[in-house]
Amino acid sequence: MCLLINYKPSLLAKVQNKLRIIGGQWRSRQIHFNDTKHLRPTPARVRETLFNWLHHDIVASRCLDCYAGSGALSFEAASRGAAQVVLIDNNPDICRTLKANADVLKASQIKIINMEVLRYLSGNSEPYDLVFLDPPFGQGLAQPTCQWLEDKLWLRAQAKIYVETERQLELTTLPKNWALIKSKSAGEVAYRLYQRQE
Repeated sequence: MCLLINYKPSLLAKVQNKLRIIGGQWRSRQIHFNDTKHLRPTPARVRETLFNWLHHDIVASRCLDCYAGSGALSFEAASRGAAQVVLIDNNPDICRTLKANADVLKASQIKIINMEVLRYLSGNSEPYDLVFLDPPFGQGLAQPTCQWLEDKLWLRAQAKIYVETERQLELTTLPKNWALIKSKSAGEVAYRLYQRQE
């Protein structure tokens, strides 16, 4: 497991893309993100809907953000009171920017790991209350990642799993004990919230 800790102080000044945290202790603060081909920050209106859905689930929760990208969902969760948020991304430049954002916000509850997601999930499991899953489109990662989360014991008994995919993708092979509790679409994006059942 590799936790990135080194970055240049001027890094955020070089990264032009930014988004605003919607709620919580860092409300209206900005975080920066990389201009990377497959990186699609979750739009503000989708984040607002998602965190309305999760209103009672965030405080003191343990969150895992697979394919973290911009970190928009993780920083939003941390801002709203999550106890721990672990971000996984295989791009070292993205991880450096995430680390720089966390340092600017003094976000001690955030941990960034530079690793391929399925490799991370093949390791020793630490069950989470909430998982964000927003993989790059067109790479067939959503369904196998969901199955690994379940099979390799990364989820607490009543864990909630947020899955964001391309709108046309049908999720037909998810774990049978995941109940769909919310779903919407916006433009080319479909987003769904599942709850694990025992």
